[in-house]
Amino acid sequence: MRIEEEYKKTGYFWLPGKDKKKIPGILSINDGGKIELEIVGHFDESIESLNGNDEIDRIIGHVEKGGLVTLDYCFYTNKNFSFGGISKSKILVNRVLSGAAWDQDEAVTFNTFSFSVDCLDEWVGISGIKVDNNRESKTATISYNPPEKIGFILDNEMKLEISFAYTLPGFPNLKEAKVTQRTYFRLESEELRDLNDFMTVAFKITNLMCFAMDEIVAMKNVSATSSEIQRDGGDDKQYPVPISVYYESNPYSEKPPKKNWHDMLFTFGSIKDNAQQVFNNWISAYEYLSPAFGLYFSTKTGAQKYLDGKFLALAQGLETYHRRTSTETLMEPESFELLVSTVLDGCPVEHIDWLKGRLMHGNEINLGKRLKKIIEPFKEHLGTSKERSKLLRKIVNTRNYLTHYSESLEGESATGRDLWILCLKMEVIFNLHFLNVVGFTDEEIKGVVENCYPLKRNLQET
Repeated sequence: MRIEEEYKKTGYFWLPGKDKKKIPGILSINDGGKIELEIVGHFDESIESLNGNDEIDRIIGHVEKGGLVTLDYCFYTNKNFSFGGISKSKILVNRVLSGAAWDQDEAVTFNTFSFSVDCLDEWVGISGIKVDNNRESKTATISYNPPEKIGFILDNEMKLEISFAYTLPGFPNLKEAKVTQRTYFRLESEELRDLNDFMTVAFKITNLMCFAMDEIVAMKNVSATSSEIQRDGGDDKQYPVPISVYYESNPYSEKPPKKNWHDMLFTFGSIKDNAQQVFNNWISAYEYLSPAFGLYFSTKTGAQKYLDGKFLALAQGLETYHRRTSTETLMEPESFELLVSTVLDGCPVEHIDWLKGRLMHGNEINLGKRLKKIIEPFKEHLGTSKERSKLLRKIVNTRNYLTHYSESLEGESATGRDLWILCLKMEVIFNLHFLNVVGFTDEEIKGVVENCYPLKRNLQET
């Protein structure tokens, strides 16, 4: 999670139902979403607590310029006992809800969940700001017309909106008149839903943005509302209280990215006519492609520190992708079962268990055949038949060498720049398939290949 402004607030903290024992402390949230609470002493000062459970389900607090906060899933990282003096303890916090307090076992449920991601304004590409300059008369006119919200119905019965927040100039405007607009996503549910349900969908949408922008982007400005938490607006109406939500969400990059629309794989403008289906296709794909998604994005977030680790993750990811999207085997299951039965009948009793283990996956096709099947729909983008065969052979040999380190394959495996190029090619194969997953047609994919400079550059690397 991107924390754009420093969050470090003092306050008093206590356990639910024990508000008579309030402890002073400092709540800090770093960029990335890591949360730490430093308190004077600790919540249980008994001798028995020295060897007790360091986990705390929930802590309530009241902080400066923030009011009530709820800290969930906490545990001590440093517990000090002073026996008469002053000591400080540190607690790692999994999640902060700023704006309200929940009881010990009270479920955290909401109706809406709003969030933005890095470069979302550039991806959506819709602005209500209009500037007219007249050089002859030396005048300028700035007008703002808020864009309309764009809504989609998700298959999980939530509603997804692309919304626009804005600020207008204040008064007096002697030196500056400033209009700002910020694009954000808003998930809405008529029924109250657990916060984790919203966080799961937001994570998938954020990963879709990483794929679409070809960049690791982080969530930011997260808030939620509940029909059960309302305040009087002074006009005899009740309004939902916005609850700011902080947690260590993934994906995340330390340096905020800068991305122009022409450097992206595709923008909202490319999918606006069928955006609802694109979002639903991507979210639904997690039901069967989650392991492949995880391996692919691990190579983009920097989880793989070395090039050979990145290569192995991509190779495993492509193999996993094919396993999850194809049931192809070497022979018909009935024929294979008959063959296994025949082989086992002739096997000495003492070796049957060993042979069963060897035959367990005997009907599966190998990595080379899986890769050939994977690139078949997009072979026109991956060079000549000779170039494709060389690419597949090099991927298989390198994977086998890095997995088993067989001396016979050392000379056939890729290293250095060649290994880096193999990674680029495998990323491209993933990208082409993910475009297909979200609903791009063959012609639309061809358009992406022709118009997306980063993708075209990776295809041309030799």
